[in-house]
Amino acid sequence: MSLTDADIALALRLADAAGEAIRPHFRSGVDSERKGDASPVTIADRSAEEAMRRILKAEVPQDTVIGEEFGTTPGTSGRSWVLDPIDGTCSFLVGRPIFGTLIALVVEGWPVLGVIDQPILGERWLGATGRPTTFNGQPVRTRPCRELSDATLATTGPQYFDDHEGAHFMSLAAKTDHKRMVMGGDCYNYGLLASGHLDLVCEAGLKLHDWAALVPVVEGAGGTMCDWNGDPLHAGSDGHVLALGDPARLEDVVEAMACHH
Repeated sequence: MSLTDADIALALRLADAAGEAIRPHFRSGVDSERKGDASPVTIADRSAEEAMRRILKAEVPQDTVIGEEFGTTPGTSGRSWVLDPIDGTCSFLVGRPIFGTLIALVVEGWPVLGVIDQPILGERWLGATGRPTTFNGQPVRTRPCRELSDATLATTGPQYFDDHEGAHFMSLAAKTDHKRMVMGGDCYNYGLLASGHLDLVCEAGLKLHDWAALVPVVEGAGGTMCDWNGDPLHAGSDGHVLALGDPARLEDVVEAMACHH
């Protein structure tokens, strides 16, 4: 089933609806609760996902919906809309506008459409299979990286790696321009990579709703996304995620991560 202009228009309307739900709560002193995995959630997360689900139920009731806050509503079409209303709730809670709403369309396990929307700054990346990635409507490209030692690396934070994963991450970091390494940013880092502002993102423990929207954005801008072994991401991937602006560095990155310990 091919991706249509109507699918893209629907994804953009979802992003608009989520942004309208989120903006009133930003820097408002909103309270958070702890979910089962101890991660925070707010009324903004829930109301944004509810707003998107209302639109999907009305317009594409045959499609599956998978959301971070309200789980899976099964469909019959073989298509799944994957929603993360606020990717980066910790940033949202402290008033940093580097969180984002993630919207993906996944067909038979593979992401074909992705939106990263930053509703405070009014910044939106759109990636769709077979089309160039755009940032606020204008095409963007990743940047070349001639040597791994020149690469600017980003990750959401060291607290998301266990000891074993952390050793692999630090092995990679040591071979990059680690004095310029960026911490924090969640999905926003992947938008910056697509726009050519940084070179590498490395994460662990991501769920489908954390990464599905990112793949079309990064790859449509000339980059690549894969797991820590260099294999393509799909619905069964284990949550170890790499994004590279320059696919020519993939072998270097995978080799750097294979630390011996």
